[in-house]
This record gives sequence, C-alpha cells and structure tokens, in this order.
Amino acid sequence: MVTTGLGPRRSAVLRLLVVAVALAGALIGGLGGAAPASAHAALTGSTPVQGSVVDHAPGQVTLTFSEGVAMGDSSIRVLDPRGKRVDRGKLLNLSSGNVVKYGAGLPPGLGNGTYTVTWQAVSADSHPVSGAFTFSVGAPSKASAPVPQQKAGGGLVGALYGVARYLAYAGFVLLVGGAAFVVACRPAAALVRSVQRLVVQGWALLAGTTVVMLLLRTPYTGSGDLADVFDLGGLQQVLVTKPGAALVSRLLLLAAAALFVAVLFGTFARLHEPVPEEGPAPEEGPAPEEGPAAGEERVPGVEPAPEEERAAGQSAEGDAPGETGGADSGEKDTDAAGQPAVEAADLARQRRDLTFGLAFGGVIVAAGLAATWALAEHASTGLQTSVAMPVDVLHLLAVAAWLGGLAALVVSLYWGPPVERRAVRRFSRIAFGSVLVLVATGVYQSWRQVGSWRALTDTTYGWLLLLKVGLVVVLVGIAGVSRRWTGRLAEVRAAENDSEAEQDSEAEQDRETENAAVGASGGSPTPAGASGGSPDPARVAQLARQQAALRTARTKRQRDADPERLALRRSVLAEASVAVVLLVVTTVLTATEPARTEEAVKARSGGQSTASSLPQVLKIPFDTGGPGGKGTARLDLDPGRSGSANALRLRISDPSGKAVDVPEVKVSFTQKAKKIGPLPIAPKHLGKGRWRADGVQLPVPGQWQLSLLVRTSDIDQVTETKNVKIG
Repeated sequence: MVTTGLGPRRSAVLRLLVVAVALAGALIGGLGGAAPASAHAALTGSTPVQGSVVDHAPGQVTLTFSEGVAMGDSSIRVLDPRGKRVDRGKLLNLSSGNVVKYGAGLPPGLGNGTYTVTWQAVSADSHPVSGAFTFSVGAPSKASAPVPQQKAGGGLVGALYGVARYLAYAGFVLLVGGAAFVVACRPAAALVRSVQRLVVQGWALLAGTTVVMLLLRTPYTGSGDLADVFDLGGLQQVLVTKPGAALVSRLLLLAAAALFVAVLFGTFARLHEPVPEEGPAPEEGPAPEEGPAAGEERVPGVEPAPEEERAAGQSAEGDAPGETGGADSGEKDTDAAGQPAVEAADLARQRRDLTFGLAFGGVIVAAGLAATWALAEHASTGLQTSVAMPVDVLHLLAVAAWLGGLAALVVSLYWGPPVERRAVRRFSRIAFGSVLVLVATGVYQSWRQVGSWRALTDTTYGWLLLLKVGLVVVLVGIAGVSRRWTGRLAEVRAAENDSEAEQDSEAEQDRETENAAVGASGGSPTPAGASGGSPDPARVAQLARQQAALRTARTKRQRDADPERLALRRSVLAEASVAVVLLVVTTVLTATEPARTEEAVKARSGGQSTASSLPQVLKIPFDTGGPGGKGTARLDLDPGRSGSANALRLRISDPSGKAVDVPEVKVSFTQKAKKIGPLPIAPKHLGKGRWRADGVQLPVPGQWQLSLLVRTSDIDQVTETKNVKIG
C-alpha cells in the first residue's frame, strides 16, 4: 500500500476543497433559513376566499391543491377572533378525480367577526407546505387571531434539513463515483489510501445525513421545534410515510454498501497488489560455513558428515528399493518452471471474477440508493411517473459516475502514486458517456418539470435550471481541456519510457542513501558472538521516518516531473470546484416548486401568482361636512383581477365603527394611463350599512383610480378617490 505525506501545497489544496464544500453547505443552510423549501403542491383555491366577507357563517372551510398532499385531522384549523379553535377537528377528504380538496367542518351559530384559517400538509414529493388566511362573517372585527409567520420547513430546522440534503447528495456521489472509478478505471487505486478515505467518508457522510434527515422529519414537516427530533411518537409516524420509508430503505442499502466497500478495499485490493519481480541471481562467493542439518545434533570433536553422504542417506531412507530420484527430479524441475504461469493465470481469473461480481453488485446497490430519491421527490409525482422515476435513477447514477469519479481522480493525482495513462483515458470515456446520459435524461426532466419556454424565464425553477445548464456547459468545457491533456499523455509515452532509466537510477541512489543511513544509525546486524546488543528503538524509528521521507520525495519528484500530468491535475481540480457549485444548485433545484406547477397555479388564478391575486381591501375615510357626515367606507374587491367577474362589497360605518345607512353611494373606476373610464358601478343595498355589486369587470390590469361618492343628506356629499392595483 502506497502512502505519501502531504506537503504544504497539497495541504493547501485539501483545505481549499474542504472550504468549498463547507461554503456550499452554508449556502444551502442560508437558503433554507431565509425561506422554506418551495413545495410541489400549491394552494389553488379556498372557500371562503381569502380576505372575503360573507353574510352568513359557512358550514365548512375547503382548500384546493394543485397536487396530492398528506393531511391529518389537525392539518386545518379555524380560529375565531379571540384565537380559539372552532372547527370540528375532523379532516374532510372532498377530493374527486384530479381535484385535490380537503376541508374542515364548522359548527352552526358562529358570530360575526374575522376568522383565521391555518393549514399544513406534506406534498407528494416529501416537501412540507403551509399557509394561513382570513375571512370575515358579517363584517371584519377589530381583533383577530395572529397569523403564523413561519412557514413549514423554514427556520433553523429547515436550514439544517437543507444542509443534510446537500451532504447526502455529496456522500452518494463520492461513494458511488469513487467505487466506480476503482472498479472500472483503476483497480490499483484500491491500494491508495486517499481513494480509500474518499469512498469510506462518502459512505459515512451518506449514512450520517440519512439518520439526521430521518430524525428531522418530525419538526421539519410539523412544529418546526428542534427539540421534536427526540419525539419517538413523531418518528413512528414518519416511518409509515413515503419519505420515511425511503430513508429507512436507504439505510438498509447502505448496510449492503458497507459490505461492498469492505470487499473492495480488502480482497479486491490484495488481488491487485503488485507482483514482486525476481531479482538477479546472487554473485558467487565463498561458501559460508555449513552448520548441522535440521534436527541434527553436533557432537564435540566429531566432524559432521559431508553433504553428499547426508543426501545419499536421505535418498536411501526415502526411496523405495530399486528406484532413483532422477526421474522425479526432472518432473519437479518441469513443474517448477510452469508454476509461475499457472499462478499468473489463476490470479487473472480471480481478478476477473471478483471485478465482475463487484460491478454487478455495485450497480444494483447504487441503483437502489438512487431510487430512494426518485421514489420520494419530484419524479414520484406529476406527469409520467412510471417513466420519470427510472429516468431520475439514471440521471443520479450518471452524476455520481462523472462527479464522484472526478473526485477520485483528483485525490489520486494529488495524493498518491502517478496515475497510469490508461486509467485516465478510461475515466475520460466513462465521463463522456455520463454526459450523454445526463443530456438525454436532463432534457426529458426539463420538459416534464418546465413545460414551456416562457416558464424558463418567468419562474424560479426555470432560472435555477438555466443556471444549472450553464454550469454544466462550463464543466464540459473544462472536461474538454482535461481530455486534451489526456491525449497528450498518450503521445508522450515514448519520452516517458526514455526517462525510466533515469528514474531507476534515482531510485538506486535513494536505496544507497537508505543503506548509508542504516550504517550511520548503527542498525546493521551484529555478527554472532560479537559484542553488542539489540538496535536502539529510537534509532529504528528515526530510520523509518527517513525512509518514508525518501519514498515521499521520490514519489513527488516523479509526479511533478511530468508537465502533462501537472496540467491535468490543475484542470481536473477546476472541474471539481465547478462540480461543487453545480451540486449546490441541483440541491436547491430539487427543493423548488417545478415551473409547470407554478404556471398551472398562475393559470388557475387568472395569470397571476397566488400572492399577487389577493382580494383588494380599501378603507376610505370621508367627511361630507354636515351633521353625522363623518365615517369610514370599507370596500372589498374580490378577487381583484382584470378579465374576471369581481365581487364588490361596501360597508359604511360611523366613527365608532357601527354600521350606518346613507341615502346614496356611487362607485366608479378610471384607468387614466389608457384613458379608460370612468366605469360606473351601481351597488345594491343589502342591509344596514352594506352594499354589494357582482360581476364587476375591469378590462386591463394596472393602476386604477377608484372614486367613491357618499351622500349623507340632501345637500351634504363628498367624493373620495383611492388608487388600487388590479392584477
């Protein structure tokens, strides 16, 4: 096994890689802490509508979602103005066909005031989604229950979960890609300590983050309280969900992966240890004084029998009468001559069989690990799930083979013996094939999740996808440079062969230096009968350090003497740096609402996002100047969009907030920028202080001016104006 010390330059490179990974994790954590993960499912409608004022208390509250969600009896809560829960506490599943709808029943006799609805669910792709809105019965009240500010999946728990997701992807890439590099590209790397650490640390990273994610699922999809990681009841509920089952399956597959890694760096590595070559025959010299034969006791004063006599006696004792050892000796010589060839063939067969077994088993385990993501995230919901999940598995395997193999090549080039040309060329071919798979599967996934060219520039998912594509293009460009350096390695083979004699000479000089160090340290063996004791342990340890330093210096000199490999190391390191950023963007992308879903929500809400299509609520103070001429008009325009039939509700109240009637009210809308209007609206009187107009049409979006005329007597009236933005 080859081990090399880390010089200052190598240590700096290692620190750079560690800092890059840490910054990537911090970026994921910052994104997760700043905003919760966007879920695949989105709220597309509710009854009553958010911000609406209804005349009578409804019998139930219903929510409609864009995709399937998981909800429980406490997922929908309705709170009265004092913050008391008033719903019946039983979830109603009102879904039918492709419409996903849930509700909560309300008791009869609810009083007037503003009610708050809070809801929380887990999307089919494992991401939590939550929200809150208000509606009023009769008239809005001055007091209402506070609306939760933190969304599900946000805060500290969301940040930790985001970091764990990123590190899980990184562990998968290092484990699968590093092992594939050893089996398919460079079996000798199984003996390199840096590659061993890379693969083992990838396994440990994936296993550790899987356990962390499993414990964080309860607070991540529920309360958001970090202390709930120790809630065994919540953990039990997580285990029966699809994400929980996927995480448990991943742990079981990691147990099989541990056995794979043990065989890879155990039996497989031993089979690929270099076979020592037989050195030249020792020079003839004076024969040493022979001692007694094994088991023979020397008697003082009696010379031992000559060797020929002992051999003859042994032959006489061991051979049957009438037989000689000549024929057997010839057969033994023949067997000895053929023994190396037989051993070499047997070794090659063992290597071939074990390589096939590891490749077959490794592909199964790697595909299973990739499937734990495909079965629980975006690929498991939406269009063509039966096609999307296998495609997602292929996509993840291609990413691991490319980026994980790239990481293994980096550590091999920087912390190990010189990498063989054929190993680099093998990886280059595998990386090229992985890129082809990534392009094919990426195009399909982009079509499935985006759906239109417009969504690429109008949605967050589209922007992230464009950024990912740009990073892949940069990565492929750098890989092209590395591929050219790989070709240069093949061209300089003859020159390298010419320099082998010089390297052998340097190695011989190093051995002479080692022998000199041995003599200087007094470590030469003490002749029998001579005075002296055992070597000094301190001297022996010092000698070992000197020899290790010599080997390290020789390996570094051989590695740095090749300008082509030096340039290859730099280009591969640049690839790895871009790959770290690419992995960050990919992690964020998997937690973002797909563009197709976002566009569908906009289409259902009249072309605007849910956040920008809330009902418009205006409070307009007025004073007609006469007795009882002061008051406030509250005007609700629902949903406040152009091209839709809007409902206009008007309430007039005196300074104390009590509803009052006035002889006349008029409403009109004017769009000055496009010279539209005024468009008059004639609301109908419904009761004391309340008016309503349905089917209000505003033809274009933009800034409109609302004019409200209020007359409190025959001669006292006023017209107030207010700007309102229509979506």
